[in-house]
Order: sequence, then structure tokens, then C-alpha cells
Amino acid sequence: MNLRDLRYLVALAELRHFGRAADACHVSQPTLSTQIKKLEDELGVSLVERAPRHVMLTPAGHDIAARARRVLAEVEQMRETARRTSDPEAGSVRIGFFPTLGPYLLPHVVPRIRARFPRLELLLVEEKTEAVLHLLRDGKLDAAVLALPLHEDWLETAFLFEEPFMLAVPEGHPLAGHRDLRLAELSDQHLLLLEEGHCLRDQALAVCSLAGAGEKEGFRATSLETLRQMVAAGVGVTLLPMLAVKPPVSPSENIRLLEFGNPPPSRKLALAWRKSSAMGGFLHQLAEVLRDLPPGLLDPPKQTSAAARGKRRAGA
Repeated sequence: MNLRDLRYLVALAELRHFGRAADACHVSQPTLSTQIKKLEDELGVSLVERAPRHVMLTPAGHDIAARARRVLAEVEQMRETARRTSDPEAGSVRIGFFPTLGPYLLPHVVPRIRARFPRLELLLVEEKTEAVLHLLRDGKLDAAVLALPLHEDWLETAFLFEEPFMLAVPEGHPLAGHRDLRLAELSDQHLLLLEEGHCLRDQALAVCSLAGAGEKEGFRATSLETLRQMVAAGVGVTLLPMLAVKPPVSPSENIRLLEFGNPPPSRKLALAWRKSSAMGGFLHQLAEVLRDLPPGLLDPPKQTSAAARGKRRAGA
């Protein structure tokens, strides 16, 4: 048994196709098939159910492939330990973000990371939280910025910051002129929310539960930008994270952003990595940079009314 054969098995487990797994491993299909068969002979158990159009792993195959992923991840950590020992701030780091955070946080933190670690190669991955956790567990990511709480006991976390939510409503909405909005004022509202799988959906549902609000039936968005456009079109109201309403995001026409009174609903964000990672010391340093946001970034944006924007355009 060798690491090469374990890589072949993991590729086959993920792609469920001998040809695609062989391409991913940069070998011919007969080579990969032969090595998988040798691995089965060595272990004395069938790992794969071979069918004409697809491949399925046996129960033993699933278990051994999972163990193989962990072995390969540990080997990569050994290599990373050696690299970090020689130059702790060089090399590459693979960081995951979820879609309702990454596009809005990265413009503010990437220049600071590059300034602090000029020899570091940043490899950024954007996926929903569940997928990010899967990649992190399997060693395909070194760290991830995720929303707390996290219940996985194999993770170590460093708290970054707390991001408030604002309520986005159409111009002319009954709540549009309210200041220091109270959660109780949402009790008769039905909010536009994201589809299943987005952690922001769960966070918004938690706010709805506290406020006695509900979800608008018949609509679930795939992105924050869709939610923003639906609010601008007068379809309903929604919660938006503070970073998603600050530059470089352009102010949305026909939307009023309402600030909640203290304490506002919010989400807590942390940098997370495997407790077994050889990069723990460096990742604590990285967390310090991610935590050091530009002043005022988490403060509510200044807004003008639709009438004032109209006068400004007319005078231009």
C-alpha cells in the first residue's frame, strides 16, 4: 500500500468514474483500475462496485476512502510543517469563505494580508458553509472564515468580529422612516430569505423567530444581490449584513437601509482550522489581520432619501 494508491481511491470515491478519476490523477484509466484492484487484493476486501455506467463504493470502500483522506491530509500537514519551519510567512494558504461574506469582506482584507505577508500566496475558495466544512475537514482548505457557533470538535477557532444586520425596505415602505428600529416592529413582516444551505438564511430565521416575523412564501433567493433587487422592486423586505451595504458595493436605488437599536441583530465570525493543523501559529497571526478592519466599516452607512438623490441628479 502506498500514498499513490490512496490518492487513486480518494479520487475514485469523489468522482465515481474511473476515466475522470484517472484524468484527475494524471494517469491512464487502466493504470488506475489496476492499482485499485491491487489495493483490494492487499486489503482482502472489495472497495468498489463496478457497473457499466457508474461506480459505487462498498461500505468498506467508503470507510477506507474516508481514512485515506485523513492519511493524505496528515501527510500534507507534515510537508506544511517543514515548509513553515523554514519560512513561516511564505508558501500558500487556502482559505474558504461563504457567499454572503466573501465578496464583501475580501476587498477590505486582501490588501492588508498582502501588505503583512508579502511572500504569501492566497488561494481563496467560495462555497456554502457545509461545503467549506467538508473541504476543511478533508484537508483541501487550510482555514475558513465561518459564522459562529461551530459545533465540530475537530476545529480550532479565533474570533474575528461581530457584523450587524440592517433591514432593507423599499422606498415608501411604512417602516422606511423609522430610526433605531426595534425587533418587535418586524412582527407583522414576512422577510425575503435565501434558499436552503446558506448560513445567512438560518441567521435571518433566528432573527425572525425573536421578532415574531415570518418568511415570505413562494420566493427564495440564490444570492444577496437577488434579495437586494427584489427589495428595490418593492417585492418585500430583507436583512442584509453590514459589509454587504458598504463600499465598494454601490448604494441601491429605491432601497432604505434601517439601523436597529442597540443591541442590533448580528452574526459572529471566526477564522477556523483543524486542531491538527501544522499552521496554527501562522493562522493566529492571519486572524489578527482579518480582525483589524478599516475604521467605521461595521458602522451603518450614511444615506440620502430618494428625493434628495433626485435633486442631486437634476443638478448634475
